[in-house]
Amino acid sequence: MAVKASVKVNTYSWEGTDRKGTKLTGELVGPNLALVRAQLRKQGINPFKVKKKTTSLFDKGKKIKPLDIALFTRQMATMMRAGVPLLQSFDIIGEGFDNPNMRKLVDELKQEVAAGNSFATALRQKPQYFDELYCNLVDAGEQAGALETLLDRVATYKEKTEALKAKIKKAMTYPAAVVIVAFIVSAILLIKVVPQFQIVFQGFGAELPAFTLMVIGLSGLMQAYWWVVLIALVAAVFSFKYFYKKSERFRDLLDRAMLKIPIIGGILYKSAVARYARTLSTTFAAGVPLVEALDSVSGATGNVVFKNAVNKIKQDVSTGMQLNFSMRATGIFPTMAVSMTAIGEESGALDEMLDKVATYFEDEVDNLVDSLTTLMEPLIMAFLGIIVGGLVIAMYLPIFQLGSVV
Repeated sequence: MAVKASVKVNTYSWEGTDRKGTKLTGELVGPNLALVRAQLRKQGINPFKVKKKTTSLFDKGKKIKPLDIALFTRQMATMMRAGVPLLQSFDIIGEGFDNPNMRKLVDELKQEVAAGNSFATALRQKPQYFDELYCNLVDAGEQAGALETLLDRVATYKEKTEALKAKIKKAMTYPAAVVIVAFIVSAILLIKVVPQFQIVFQGFGAELPAFTLMVIGLSGLMQAYWWVVLIALVAAVFSFKYFYKKSERFRDLLDRAMLKIPIIGGILYKSAVARYARTLSTTFAAGVPLVEALDSVSGATGNVVFKNAVNKIKQDVSTGMQLNFSMRATGIFPTMAVSMTAIGEESGALDEMLDKVATYFEDEVDNLVDSLTTLMEPLIMAFLGIIVGGLVIAMYLPIFQLGSVV
């Protein structure tokens, strides 16, 4: 396995003709030139020009994103449903990606499968891209002979999950970006603009307003210690990243605190409920036993409060308690989710009811993000007006009072 994983694949551009003599061009991923030519001939193409494609510096560093994996899954599901053989599906899908790293990943998966391994085994060789939930669902599909159905469910799961993450990121990024811009503008005004006004004020011969004196004092501090502020900010950012990565206790505290933030906390809460329901619906529909499914769900909620709750639910369910009773006992799930789960258990359609719960809360998150964006626009304008406008007013107050001095 280690030898195969180290095989280097490259992208080759080719020109050739098909059996009818029609001129064709394209790109193909392969370990060497000879194998690429052989693969083209196998497809009925007579290659007369094949060369290694040079990759730009920017393309080499292009990372594989979760959306790339979601697109790959959806395309694989479509190919399987259309009856295209697995190995041929890899070729078709790989050529469709612009990202060379994604083409390389698809080709490596193809090599693993061509060597006799199952699709799930090939996926498990790439844990940085395919988590345990993904691999288990594909494995279940292969075992049951319904790979196309399971891939379709996994694709839907990935698409819904990434769409939900994008909404959360949108809600968090907008306010943060505005605060950063406000800080930068304020720093420029204090360091560069206020000192120029200060020189003018020295010739007034009158006492300056208290607000102006406060801003001038703040400007003096920024001019003298701007480097201290900059170092402190950089240190704070790096410290946050370090503790978030290394300290589980810090992450847990942050998760709990985020749920208590007005508006933002509601979005994160409903997104966690949606992830819980979506993941459990997908795994349960795939035939995974409920207790085993809850293992995958605990890590997919994205919040330690829900992770601990799901672990408690797993213990309760394993002792024979119904899922809806255990959910109600945790005290963190909304009544609607608990009631729909109870209906699903009674009717034998738990996966369908959980899917409806997930869709409902995903729509709720969408509406909350839209409402937040609408609400934030006037608030942000007011915030910028107070910060930047306050500095400008402080500088012009003495000029307004100049008439009384004269």
